[in-house]
Amino acid sequence: MKKFNLLMLFFATLVMISCEKKSDQVTNPKDYNAFLEMKENKSLDFAKSEIDFWQKKFDATPNQITYLSQIASNYSKLFEITGNINDLYKTEELLLKSNQAFRYSQVGTIRSLGRNYISQHRFKEALVLANKALAIGEGMKETQKLLFDVNMELGNYTEAQKNLNSLTDTKDFDYLIRISKWNDHLGDLKTAISFMEKAKDVAIKNDNKALKIWTLSNLGDLNGHAGNIKTSYDYYLKTLEIEPNNSYALKGIAWITFSHEKNTTEAKRIIDIISKKHNSPDFYLLKAEIAGYEKNTVAENQNLMSYFKMLTSNNYGAMYNKYNTLIYAEDKTTANKALEIAKIEVEHRPTPDSYDLLAWSYFNLGDKKKALEIIQKYVADKSFEPELNYHLATIYKANNLEGKVVPIKKELQSSIYELGPVFEQKINNL
Repeated sequence: MKKFNLLMLFFATLVMISCEKKSDQVTNPKDYNAFLEMKENKSLDFAKSEIDFWQKKFDATPNQITYLSQIASNYSKLFEITGNINDLYKTEELLLKSNQAFRYSQVGTIRSLGRNYISQHRFKEALVLANKALAIGEGMKETQKLLFDVNMELGNYTEAQKNLNSLTDTKDFDYLIRISKWNDHLGDLKTAISFMEKAKDVAIKNDNKALKIWTLSNLGDLNGHAGNIKTSYDYYLKTLEIEPNNSYALKGIAWITFSHEKNTTEAKRIIDIISKKHNSPDFYLLKAEIAGYEKNTVAENQNLMSYFKMLTSNNYGAMYNKYNTLIYAEDKTTANKALEIAKIEVEHRPTPDSYDLLAWSYFNLGDKKKALEIIQKYVADKSFEPELNYHLATIYKANNLEGKVVPIKKELQSSIYELGPVFEQKINNL
């Protein structure tokens, strides 16, 4: 009888372990394989046909400057779909030509160029254009939206709040996505998700495909940050139902398979497929991170080399300064290079994120006092980003301020999914 009871206990334990493993499983390749196998891309084909259409019209009547904005808009869509940086620069070229022809008198064209500069991380130039549009005085609400976006990027949070408060239609889609972003900035994810849900409802009510894709994919992102992994996954799938080639949603699923399920083989399979359609340095960084988790130093270094090779082959400007700083800071031989880039970032974009890069660079150069001085003044209690808080806790610990580390460590342990499994041991060691 004792043996029987022990056997039953053994099987019961196996069942419990099996159930626990199943509870961790959120993704199913059957849900998304069809999207990975897609050969056609209707959105890409449509953007190319639109460029061809408007280019022919402009060639026939070159005095019709408004056609340039139509062409530019579709090059911008090409960039979103393919990740080809040259399409973003082509957009800028066309918008510059259009603005010059109008002598910077058309607020819509000015704002379009400002948004292009935001994509390029040329935030101060974007602010100049936003203020130029504001001075003209037309379309003030649209200009206030652009000003909010730019001021958030520059860390001008007081100004950004003023811009947000000037938007009086609280049911407007553009207001809802910005109040969502504002609450995310404040660390109130629950409220951020709530407003994004309302924005999604507006997009569905208006049957606007682009806005539905935007809200659904962002809800996937926000829910992931909040630890709602299954909800996050479902939103990524809903995004793909509308736009089967959406690389953002597919990358989000890859992250779930890696960070939540620790299925590095499946994560790499997804990334390898989507990176052929959307050519971006981000994918090499993700593959390097996965290789680091697998303790495959050779693959990690190869992916980092491919990442930097891609940056060298294409001019990405300041778009990857943050990632470059973090990579360089980790290696004593390149830590000075990290400091140089961090100083540039603070100059161009004085946000808590930029000051964190500066502090982290000093810390990795051995100047823990300087690092502490910077984070206490510019980072502590000014951001809820997990990676910044990890740096904060590490610098506190190095300066023997263990009392400040404990609450941050507790918070970080609930953010391991967002940070990625590579950070799990790092956090435990704090």
